[in-house]
Amino acid sequence: MLPSDLSYTVYYLPMPDHINIIEIFPSVQGESTLTGLPTTFIRLAACNLRCTWCDTTYSFGRGTAVDLEEIVKQVKDFGCQQVCVTGGEPLLQQNVYPLMTELCDAGYLVSLETGGSLSTTKVDPRVRVILDIKCPGSGMHEKNLWDNLTQLKSQDEVKFVLLHREDYDWALEVCHKHQLFNKGFALLFSPVHGKLNPQDLVKWILENKINVRLNLQIHKFIWTPETRGV
Repeated sequence: MLPSDLSYTVYYLPMPDHINIIEIFPSVQGESTLTGLPTTFIRLAACNLRCTWCDTTYSFGRGTAVDLEEIVKQVKDFGCQQVCVTGGEPLLQQNVYPLMTELCDAGYLVSLETGGSLSTTKVDPRVRVILDIKCPGSGMHEKNLWDNLTQLKSQDEVKFVLLHREDYDWALEVCHKHQLFNKGFALLFSPVHGKLNPQDLVKWILENKINVRLNLQIHKFIWTPETRGV
């Protein structure tokens, strides 16, 4: 049985002014509407979900406690204007909020990749939230916190990772039910790499005449899907 969100938060509680980090590295953004932009990635440790198709299971561990000042220094040294805070599930660690605010204050364009099971209400409004709505194929769809949809801003994005046609139909139903096509933010439909043929997904999108963005993970085409730190 998976631990509760609270037990994860307590278990991975770092020292004051520290965050448990898996890795920090510069690359190009591999997905979302920011695809291709030079970006510094800050990957936080721990996740409260166990998606069937997860490609970052190495982030489930404790990581290394790094103080916020050192994290900001490394971001500055890499020299990218875009910063992506990801995981794991970044919102499990409370110090992620002052980190994102500090990065915004320093003039960085900050995005947050979150799995959608924890509230985004405390996220600095300057941060671009990329909200991952879990489909049934992930095995985690019952963990979705639907109130997060009401917190989204025009700059934010909603991502559906699709394992098969059933996931696509489910995502389409969610978009209609919550009127997501009329909200103005980007809707990303992402095929699970190596599982769902992108050509099939394009066909379904065109057949249904829906205004969504095909979201391919270009880093898995530039490098191998198993390559870390890219």
